[in-house]
Amino acid sequence: MLRLAVDDLYRGVTAEKLGRYALILIGIAVVAGAFKYWMRQAVIGASRHVEYDLRNDLFGHLQRLPVAYFQRGRTGEVMSRATNDLAAVRMMLGPGIMYFANTSVVAILSLAFMLAISPRLTLYALLPLPLVSLSVWYFGDRIHRRFEEIQARFAAISARVQENLAGVRVVRAFAREPHELDDFRALNREYLAQNTTLIRTSGFFYPTLAFLSGLAALLALYLGGREVVKGRITLGQFVAFTAYVGMLNWPMVALGWVINLFQRGMASWGRIVEILDEPATAGPPAAEPPARARGTVEFRRLTFTYPGAGRPALRDVSLTVPAGRTVALVGRTGSGKSTLLALLTRAFDPPPGTVYLDGVDVLDLGLHALRAQISAAPQDTFLFSATVAENIAYGVERAAPAEVERVARVARLDGEVRAFPRGYDTLVGERGITLSGGQKQRTAIARAVLRDAPVLLLDDCLSSVDTQTEEAILRGLRAEMEGRTTLIVSHRVSTVRDADTIVVLDDGAVVERGSHESLLAADGAYAELYRRQQLEEELEAS
Repeated sequence: MLRLAVDDLYRGVTAEKLGRYALILIGIAVVAGAFKYWMRQAVIGASRHVEYDLRNDLFGHLQRLPVAYFQRGRTGEVMSRATNDLAAVRMMLGPGIMYFANTSVVAILSLAFMLAISPRLTLYALLPLPLVSLSVWYFGDRIHRRFEEIQARFAAISARVQENLAGVRVVRAFAREPHELDDFRALNREYLAQNTTLIRTSGFFYPTLAFLSGLAALLALYLGGREVVKGRITLGQFVAFTAYVGMLNWPMVALGWVINLFQRGMASWGRIVEILDEPATAGPPAAEPPARARGTVEFRRLTFTYPGAGRPALRDVSLTVPAGRTVALVGRTGSGKSTLLALLTRAFDPPPGTVYLDGVDVLDLGLHALRAQISAAPQDTFLFSATVAENIAYGVERAAPAEVERVARVARLDGEVRAFPRGYDTLVGERGITLSGGQKQRTAIARAVLRDAPVLLLDDCLSSVDTQTEEAILRGLRAEMEGRTTLIVSHRVSTVRDADTIVVLDDGAVVERGSHESLLAADGAYAELYRRQQLEEELEAS
């Protein structure tokens, strides 16, 4: 239209011509604007949906990863990949693809019209193109590597912040705030240095492309002017040609930004894929709830070594817990008591043919089906940043308030909760920071009891309560244990003395088993533990 307008107006200017061409050019601009709006809605909107699906897939995969993955990785690192890296992938799939398509169409059509006007002039205008390709290859590789390093530094910063916030009590108890600030400054300084290097690289990249595109425009202006003077092309064709060269300037400049987005996005995508490629042990929950198990638990000649550990945590352990019976596990720290429970719940997968529930190898059971039969109060109590009632009812859908209060009374927590300003609606803070150690443990016990699963695991969950409160909780738990298979881990004899069977572990092996009375009569490791604790209680009383 510019070519036609210039050639027509060159022959004679009239108000009718000016008005007609003005309206045509305005119409073209309106149509172009409408299509650009539609393109942004379609492509960037699609990238948001991809981001939504990818975030759901990533979080779902994290839910199914084994405990070992989180033990060897840092939470802040995972959070960085789920937020910062995911945003970079979205930018690649949204604006990156949009501008790549936009610049590709503009470049192809501009070249086609330029060739139609003058192939010779087009060849001259494209002389800087090989230099553009060389610049894209050279700078693109460096941007990719720089951005990978930046994301790694950002992940380290995220991990450091997360650890400091989670361990704020320890940091302040040891007056390590200045030390932590110095360490954070060092990490931040490295992050700044990496970003500065990327800025320097990009700072050379964009002006280089702009210079090469300007060089192409200069060649077109000089050589095209000569062609007009010689009469080989019309003035309108020359104006149209320079306009097409101007249109090519945008793709050449935008190409640098698009390459930058793609290099960043691919670097981030590689970091996300590392998580997605981690083998998951848990499948999605079954559509139908599994049938209730009887609760017979059996360990058959179980020997287990943690990944990377040099010696076994458990050695040739054989133990049967009949349905509805209570078995206590005692022994020194590191003797393998908690490991037995971890293998039963498949926090770590046991060797095949060693751990059974109702005669079925736990490895043959779906994780959701297996864990639906088990309720646990773990050694390391974790509470969510929610209310007391929500934490107690975490494992049960739509728990009635009366049931929540009932299990709180069993755990001897009800009286203290009612003294809180908002009672059961009191927020406990992140990781239950507003509660004492004993209150957190009792909340975990109440949560386990409310689940009403056929197998109940109590993993040293009374260590932070006093002896009097412990006795009261155990009295309440006896009624809850009726009909349940219960495994209790404890260091205190007072906690386990009423169990049907007491199993003593030492260095990963079973050294004694029997009732409280029979083990005392045997005068072995259990009797020694009993006498030592009695002596400690007498010394405390005096």
